[in-house]
Amino acid sequence: MAFEDAGTLGPVLAERGIGLTYLQAGRDDLSPALDADLVLILGGPISVYEFERYPFLTDELKLIEAVVKKGTPVVGICLGAQALAAVLAARVYPGAEKELGWDQLTLTEEGKASPLGVLEGLHILNWHGDTFDLPSGATRLASTTITPNQAFAYGPNVLALQFHVELPKEDMERWLIGHTLELANSNVDLGEMRATTARYAPATNEASHKLFNDWLDRLPRS
Repeated sequence: MAFEDAGTLGPVLAERGIGLTYLQAGRDDLSPALDADLVLILGGPISVYEFERYPFLTDELKLIEAVVKKGTPVVGICLGAQALAAVLAARVYPGAEKELGWDQLTLTEEGKASPLGVLEGLHILNWHGDTFDLPSGATRLASTTITPNQAFAYGPNVLALQFHVELPKEDMERWLIGHTLELANSNVDLGEMRATTARYAPATNEASHKLFNDWLDRLPRS
């Protein structure tokens, strides 16, 4: 989705002199990602198992699998996290209920020791209906009451975040417009969403810079 961009991760990369190129699945040729130094798989309102409705998913998942096997550093957010779970042979499926709004994470001990440790005690934004099983060989980093697998690491180069820490506070209105049908069908109070975003997003946005910088610093040197 054009309005679901890299958000707070963009300035982190810019400060490191890393250029960012967007490729839209279903529209653009994704093959340039094979030669990228870092791949971000961002969010969207579809499901990774909807191959009949969105045939491009087959090629997209093959590409994601290829960059993971290549050892390219990869960050997956929301739909991107589900895509990573899928290519790592884990089941992706509808959750018990949709998670829409700000909530606290429960970090595992591994999560507290990971770059996600900066999120302890903060509220993060959930915006998803699907969930996934933990891939074999992956390390669970965080959960919520509704969603046991909120984040995982797969080795040092792969980070999957089901939730959103990348959404800048000032960009929430774009999401409220772009996802108007989903929000209406879920009976979400937009006034409350604006209020909780104003309350929780600033601290989480600041923490996200630390999270992404820490993760990049921990990548193996090559």
